[in-house]
Amino acid sequence: MMGSRQEAQGALLYEFSIDAHVPPDHMLRSVDRFVDLTGIRQHLAAFYSSSGRPSVDPELMIRMLLVGYIMGIRSERRLCEEVHLNLAYRWFCRLDLTFPVPDYSTFSKNRHGRFRDSDLLRHLFETMVARCLAEGLASGQRLAADASIIQVDANRQNSTPKADWEPHSIDPAEVPRAVREYLDTLDEAAFGTASEVQPKFTSHSDPARQWTEARKGSAFFSHSDN
Repeated sequence: MMGSRQEAQGALLYEFSIDAHVPPDHMLRSVDRFVDLTGIRQHLAAFYSSSGRPSVDPELMIRMLLVGYIMGIRSERRLCEEVHLNLAYRWFCRLDLTFPVPDYSTFSKNRHGRFRDSDLLRHLFETMVARCLAEGLASGQRLAADASIIQVDANRQNSTPKADWEPHSIDPAEVPRAVREYLDTLDEAAFGTASEVQPKFTSHSDPARQWTEARKGSAFFSHSDN
């Protein structure tokens, strides 16, 4: 016999637990066991004002970024949408059903503001490595790195050929932020010794991008995901 048609009706009260809806073997449960962000508020204290409206919890932002890195969500706009909809993501980020998800623009402002000024992401990375050493997951004696070539949305028409590229003639005050950051790192030892090869084309929107034919097809601008 055909069942009756189900129509959702709003209830006055709900008894609901996000934790009960996240499977015990979910990847984020395994990761959550090792995530310790208790020190980031103290690390960032000097970069917040003592007055004004309360800002977004930095631990929430870091947990959302972890979700993005682990689940391969590259767009901050899409990341906010996924955290809003996915119960496992909400559970990992300590967000109740009634808690709002931060706007995607908040991530960019903090990435290029207090997170960069405070060197927070480097601090978290070093803390993670120290935890891996303590847990016996790494020895700290050897380092192996691999990289994937990822094509980026950069137009060759908006670039300068190698023969015409003269960074010393560029006025930093008249170029985009990405170009200013690139020029600021040219003299750093780590960046300067990485490669002495001059690129065939230099993108105006993001000079750090590489012009490559690594995939044995049409050349394109790319970056390395290490």
